[in-house]
Amino acid sequence: MIETRALRYEYPSGPTLSFDDVDVRQGGTLLLRGNSGAGKSTWLALAAGMLTPKAGEIVIAGQPLSRLSRGARDAWRARTVGFLPQKLHLSDALTVERNLALAFYAAGVPENRVTLTRALGLLGVAELAGRRPSQLSGGQAQRVALARTILMEPRVILADEPTASLDDETALTGLKLLENCAFQCNATLVIATHDRRVQKALPKATVYQIGRAAAAAWSDTLP
Repeated sequence: MIETRALRYEYPSGPTLSFDDVDVRQGGTLLLRGNSGAGKSTWLALAAGMLTPKAGEIVIAGQPLSRLSRGARDAWRARTVGFLPQKLHLSDALTVERNLALAFYAAGVPENRVTLTRALGLLGVAELAGRRPSQLSGGQAQRVALARTILMEPRVILADEPTASLDDETALTGLKLLENCAFQCNATLVIATHDRRVQKALPKATVYQIGRAAAAAWSDTLP
């Protein structure tokens, strides 16, 4: 579940972004809609504990983030949150398997090869374990990144513009994979997007519109 109350974030050299309250049950799906610059990525970073709000409270899977120190938030995030960024951040110095294994070290738990193999199998990329990211197609890389996202069986999955550079068929496949993975983990799924195809593909999702005023204020700070 995700609950936010009176959430506000202030950029040191930019605007103050205020967000309406959010209440999503565990296992539910939330779409963050809004134009580029509206604050969608900021909201995701707040929910992941990567940014600290200026005011308000965030509760993720029963954990109020304000009660965690910065170090504790890092450990909590590694165990609880699966994050799928716009840029997949797969290291070409490592094989697919070793890229996924980094999640265990981040969470401070022993590497579990059974869990790793299961995650790759669930996404249909087990045979790619020994390849480097540069040897993958775009669709394969996305599946690998999603396998990494669900490796620790997160309580929350946060995806930032996952369909931004995908054609219609690949976008639909990726969204169904996200939805299925969230279901397997009973994770709350949050997708930040301005792509109307996402809402069409996930008609039962709760839609939260990031305000136009926030978008205008943020755009005013850009060069």
